[in-house]
Amino acid sequence: MAGQLWVRLIKKTRRIKDTVQPCPQGDWRKALEKACHELDLALPLVLGKHERDWETNRNIRFLPEHFMEPVQFDRMEIEYFDPDDRDTKRRSDDPRNG
Repeated sequence: MAGQLWVRLIKKTRRIKDTVQPCPQGDWRKALEKACHELDLALPLVLGKHERDWETNRNIRFLPEHFMEPVQFDRMEIEYFDPDDRDTKRRSDDPRNG
């Protein structure tokens, strides 16, 4: 099942823009390309560090130096999520959660 890619632009500690794009598993680059087009941004440079972050955590953080053009934010964060994924634990086992 396909998930979604959440792309958000962060300035200091505030989210200034964001978008969500459909993301078939394994094709995050195409979803990132669509998100950057929607946010009117050039694609960032994807380094080996970004590939490793994606493989281990399913999220990546891009800084302004990863873009060829000047940008007006401190970082761009992308995160993969699957709203239909039933295997993830929604709540802790803490009895205070009711």
